[in-house]
Amino acid sequence: MNEQKYILKNVKSFEPKHIFECGQCFRWNKEEDTSYTGIIGENILNVKKEQDYIQINGYCKDDIKYICEKYFDLNTDYEQIKDKLGSIDVNLRESIKYGNGIRILHQDIWETLISFIISANNNIPRIKSIIERMSQKYGKEMIWNGKKYYTFPTIEQLSKATVEDLRKLGLGFRDKRVYQTTQMVKNGEIDIIKLEKEDSKYILAELLKFPGVGPKVADCIMLFSMKKYEVFPIDVWVKRVMLELYSNEIYKMLEYKERQVNPNDILRFAENKFGRLAGIAQQYLFYWRREQ
Repeated sequence: MNEQKYILKNVKSFEPKHIFECGQCFRWNKEEDTSYTGIIGENILNVKKEQDYIQINGYCKDDIKYICEKYFDLNTDYEQIKDKLGSIDVNLRESIKYGNGIRILHQDIWETLISFIISANNNIPRIKSIIERMSQKYGKEMIWNGKKYYTFPTIEQLSKATVEDLRKLGLGFRDKRVYQTTQMVKNGEIDIIKLEKEDSKYILAELLKFPGVGPKVADCIMLFSMKKYEVFPIDVWVKRVMLELYSNEIYKMLEYKERQVNPNDILRFAENKFGRLAGIAQQYLFYWRREQ
């Protein structure tokens, strides 16, 4: 572990607030100086925007440049993505203008799987506190600038927790789901590392085998850890946003208004409207309407 620094210059598509507060991650916290500190594997990073550049200070086991390029997906051209999505309609142009600094993170698959099982019927402050308690109990302690941080527990570390142990951490009904999923991964029933190389339909079918993983959670896992930009996570909030912005187009697609719109209708509409960038479009639209 050593102190490292990385600078991103002339950044147009990198706004820490947009990245860390759009609902895709749970281990980043805002500091008093408006920077954000988070844990990536066995690395602690502090990210701060300074005029036209981003300063990233780290206490790292790995090379900070490699960490940042992979985790923040720096080799993906978001200016090109925004141009393409912005040409679709005024809603996307406005949402991109509002959340212009959003980037979809390339997070660890194991951590994302467990985190989004915990996220079911939950709010972000509570999700973050549960994950923090779990990390304190089963992860590895690190100290940087006099403050303690904890890695997200590995598969082996979390497999030592019983259902009762997880219940004590405040997981509620999710305790059995996290326990069973951990045991399935540990026993090799599903190789989550190899999943990223498969197509999204195959991955969806595999992820749905885990307790507590429904279509929305599976899509979040694929979008936020596997770079499957074509998936479109739908929950009650996304459905509300889509009906607010696109109800006329959705009903036109359905050809009648007699029945209630369901998630499959919205998914079909999003696939046709946004194409292979549907997941990124969802992030811009959701963040824009939620913040408004």
